[in-house]
Amino acid sequence: MQVLRGFRGRFDLGQDFTYGIFDVDERQVIGGTGLHTRLGKGALEIGYWIRADHINRGLATEVAAALTRVAFQAYDVNRVEIHCDPQNVRSAAVPRKLGFTHEATLRQRVPGSGGQLRDEMIWTLLRNDYPESPAARCQIKAYDAIGGRII
Repeated sequence: MQVLRGFRGRFDLGQDFTYGIFDVDERQVIGGTGLHTRLGKGALEIGYWIRADHINRGLATEVAAALTRVAFQAYDVNRVEIHCDPQNVRSAAVPRKLGFTHEATLRQRVPGSGGQLRDEMIWTLLRNDYPESPAARCQIKAYDAIGGRII
């Protein structure tokens, strides 16, 4: 419960935006996602994970497309990034499908589960490129905390 309170507090303060991904009935958590502010002013990073028993259904792509639209249209950023492990082929396919550009693979960049440093791919989509990207064609409705439509 404390973790959820932390997510909510950072969301309300505009410090980080974490979302759950639920099944159609909204009874089961099948993943998580977020728009993260750690890149600084004018940029957001999209993160996502999907439970192993729900992969290969296009959920990560759908979620990343929706958050890309929210980032550009509701938060008016200039750049959106997706970072992933180059060995995670499924995760790397998501930004590729959405029109992001692979800018770099940084070697030994982030700590892995065993404490060793692992490589990290950085994918970006810039405001100028967004209107022609597959992400811009994503059909969503987005609402603020009190139910007002923002997209």
